[in-house]
Amino acid sequence: MDKPSPTPASACVDCSQDPITSLKNMFVDMVQTGRIAKGQCPAMRPVFLKAHGVAAAEFIIRDDLPENLRIGLFAEAKKKYPAWIRFSSDTTPTSTDFKSTLGIGIKLFEVDGEKLLGNPHADTFDFIMQNFDAFFVDTAKDMCEFTKAGVVDGDYTPYLNTHPKTSELLDAMAKPVASVLVSPYWSGLPFHFGENQYVKYKLEPTFYLDPPTHSPNDPSYLGQDLVQRLSQSETRFRFMIQLRTDPERMPLDEATVVWSEDLSPPIHVADIVVPIQDISARGQAEYGENLAMNIWRVTQEHAPVGSIAEARKVVYTASAELRRNVNGVPLSEPDVPRPLISPATAIDTHIVRAAIHPAIGIARVGDSETEFFIGPEIVDALSDPNQKPNNFRDETGAIKRQAARFRIYGYNAAGEVVRELNPDNADIVWTVHVANRKSQWYQFQYALDIPEAVNAPDNAFTLRNPKVKDRKKLAIDPGPRSISGRNTIGGTEHRFDTGTFQAAAQQPVIVPLGEIQTDENGRLLFLGGHGKSASPTNAPVYDPDNPPSFNNADDWYDDTSDGPVTATVSINGVSIPVESAWVVVAPPNYAPDVVSWRTMYDLMCDVYVNAGWMTMPETPSFTHDILPLLKRLGGLQWVNKGFAAYFGKGCPMDFNNPDLLSKLSFKPKQGSSDPYTELRRAIFHSFRPSKPVVAEPVAWPHVWPWIYGDAFGSFSESGTGNMLTMTGLQEALLRHWVEGKFLNDWSIENCKPETSIDKVPLAQQPNMLDQAALHYCLADTFHPGCEMTWPMRHASLYSSPFRIRSRINDVEPNYGSTMTPIKVQQVDGPLYGQIPGSITRWMAIPWQGDTAFCRSGYDPDYDPYLPTFWAARVPNHVLTEVDYQQVINDKLPREQRIAAFNQRQNWLRSIMDANVADVMMRMIEHFNELGIVEIRPGLKNDPDIPEYLYVETLIAGKLKESAEYASHLLQSKPRPLNDLEKAGWASHEQLQAFRSVRVQKR
Repeated sequence: MDKPSPTPASACVDCSQDPITSLKNMFVDMVQTGRIAKGQCPAMRPVFLKAHGVAAAEFIIRDDLPENLRIGLFAEAKKKYPAWIRFSSDTTPTSTDFKSTLGIGIKLFEVDGEKLLGNPHADTFDFIMQNFDAFFVDTAKDMCEFTKAGVVDGDYTPYLNTHPKTSELLDAMAKPVASVLVSPYWSGLPFHFGENQYVKYKLEPTFYLDPPTHSPNDPSYLGQDLVQRLSQSETRFRFMIQLRTDPERMPLDEATVVWSEDLSPPIHVADIVVPIQDISARGQAEYGENLAMNIWRVTQEHAPVGSIAEARKVVYTASAELRRNVNGVPLSEPDVPRPLISPATAIDTHIVRAAIHPAIGIARVGDSETEFFIGPEIVDALSDPNQKPNNFRDETGAIKRQAARFRIYGYNAAGEVVRELNPDNADIVWTVHVANRKSQWYQFQYALDIPEAVNAPDNAFTLRNPKVKDRKKLAIDPGPRSISGRNTIGGTEHRFDTGTFQAAAQQPVIVPLGEIQTDENGRLLFLGGHGKSASPTNAPVYDPDNPPSFNNADDWYDDTSDGPVTATVSINGVSIPVESAWVVVAPPNYAPDVVSWRTMYDLMCDVYVNAGWMTMPETPSFTHDILPLLKRLGGLQWVNKGFAAYFGKGCPMDFNNPDLLSKLSFKPKQGSSDPYTELRRAIFHSFRPSKPVVAEPVAWPHVWPWIYGDAFGSFSESGTGNMLTMTGLQEALLRHWVEGKFLNDWSIENCKPETSIDKVPLAQQPNMLDQAALHYCLADTFHPGCEMTWPMRHASLYSSPFRIRSRINDVEPNYGSTMTPIKVQQVDGPLYGQIPGSITRWMAIPWQGDTAFCRSGYDPDYDPYLPTFWAARVPNHVLTEVDYQQVINDKLPREQRIAAFNQRQNWLRSIMDANVADVMMRMIEHFNELGIVEIRPGLKNDPDIPEYLYVETLIAGKLKESAEYASHLLQSKPRPLNDLEKAGWASHEQLQAFRSVRVQKR
């Protein structure tokens, strides 16, 4: 502090008789007034005068507080108070932030009740905290003597020499922090909490950064960090109270005494949400500096306690009045909070290029004639649990098609998003060209890029429909279609209904592949086919005497497709280049909210990191990089009983359990021991490495995930490729986590996703659209897969991340009568530039046959439920409507309800038949009647049953009756089910028939 010349105020310092008035004289009359007299302008606070920034926020009361904690400010659950927060350091503006003591002042608005300071009817309420859990002196008298040593006597040393505890505390307070957003804060002083309770306050951050080891070059690095972080993402704090449970060890007027968290763990009572904002916006810093914070601006239930609190009341009030009077600021509290101002952007708004997003859009077939829904545009956004069942069907029970919606964003020369382009600000013409080339392409037997394929004796795959000489007749290619404007719907020129298929039939058959529309904003909507698969000559879908015919039915077609999405864009008559996209039409998603363990987005990110197009996060986020890999295992409980038994609610590895997640996300302070390192390591070693070196038989899946690999069913049962592995990127992220090199940014609230793409900041929308489309696509067993298959893991397929490379003029070389592992990877081969239909041509034809056979339970002697194929898209075992009704019936005995919850039925039970070809045909005919797994309300705060359940919904009809009858037969057996029956097999003969198709060892 400044050492002033002797003044009348210094003569009025008497710490023994009147420490509070003496503190006011020193801080206000000597220090603050002295600085103003020397020309400080504007007048500033006497302490914590270096501001790092002020931010708008919300203070949200939790909805699960017990009655004894619903007091005063915290009485109303889910109550949201507008707030402004000032971050600062207790140092001068020109001093370095490094090792300074941080302070945080929080002013709430719209708080009812009479206040103890100033206008009793003001609706503001203040908290003041610092980043140390104790004060450096006990009482106001001690504070007065310490301050006198420096302010009046000009030397703190004699006082500190005789008060070693204060000296130690001051040294401990000088600690480095990386960001004001990652530091905890404490009130230090106690407060009333109702009539007979006392508490201290604590603010916990939701993520962690390692502190700097030396002083950064920028002395104001904390302010710059705050500007940058709040411009990019929302931040949260947990507001905690610590109850006084032991009066002897938790004194009220000894501020140096830390209340042990072992005696009284802090309780999470509210959340502070700091939204994305520009804290450097004009007027925001000035607004924050003009606010006055005082711990006495509270209601009686929360009155401060202790002599230091009494001193703060006087000193802070006098200081604020002096500062505001000198600066010409009204003394009264603001009636309303300042709104967040969004000033005119400072970025370059000149658009030089545009790009279509998502870069790869996913549409899905459905048999509804007219109704559809928009595919996912947000990652992990849950459906409404209160929506009516069969939300993905129309009134007739037909499955709605999933539309892929595309948008165009304009970018400036720096690559920054300027705006979304639409008919209001640009002239846009969309063009789409899709095709189906499955019958024209080569057979699928296994992925040609896996190590096992290189020396396999049958690795030269022949053409499908090899007898057809004119190969063009096998391609369903209606040509391109264009569209523009808003709400353009229903035109015949916008339908892909002129493509034909002809293999063995005398005449070609028209096969419609979908249509395009625009929405009210001029965005493109692409809708695919209606799930029609057929043979014009009624050829068999599978020949038992020819096992390779599985997935390769000659003289068959389906109406999936893919192809480029392009656009021409001009702004004010000037054309700008546009990055094209691609659309892929896939089978229906029978479990829309369930995410596979390894998504197509995960796989592509791994490809791009290996190609040098993307970089791995230097410090992985627990919430965004680690937690999804854990929680997805639990999500599979709704589609596979084996996963439910281990990763479900209350099970050994319930990764939705907050207690477990608090351990897995825990990151100790630097230099402290880590109690959960071994737990993290054990979980890491539970995952299969990206490059297994130990042969793992299929009947020995001791390592996660319990999902088949690309080589299963085609090669030795003891090979390394039989089970799914982590990607290299996933493995690297988890390894960083094990080593403690991660951000602890987890909280229950932090895991709540956005509900609409429109709520995502503009700059983040393109990436979110790209990710969301691929997030619900599988990169599990490429045998061949559900939406796309193994070629997607080759960087040569892309021009840039997520952008499929188009082949110039759509001209492709003739690859001959067979496709081999060597030929497929040749330069300018099929893994380079793509043409319409070349992504889906690797998939099964028809898709329904593969869907019916990629299930679980192929080794029931090992486990009736595990391993599995594509359970996230094609369920194995589901919670039926009948069992769900028992689960939520509170009139039934609890044991019966829990038993019903743990009951699962075979999803395919209604179409199972001993004859392989018949099962495929029933799937082709009835794919639209199979159950869709949808969210329903569960039980809140129940130890055994989740708050939300996912239930199979069936439509009325013969298939539903068949499914219910099959369930009834199993449940009414007079004996426990054997493993064969649990796996969903009617007999050993049926199992062997299915294995003969799916397991063809080489």
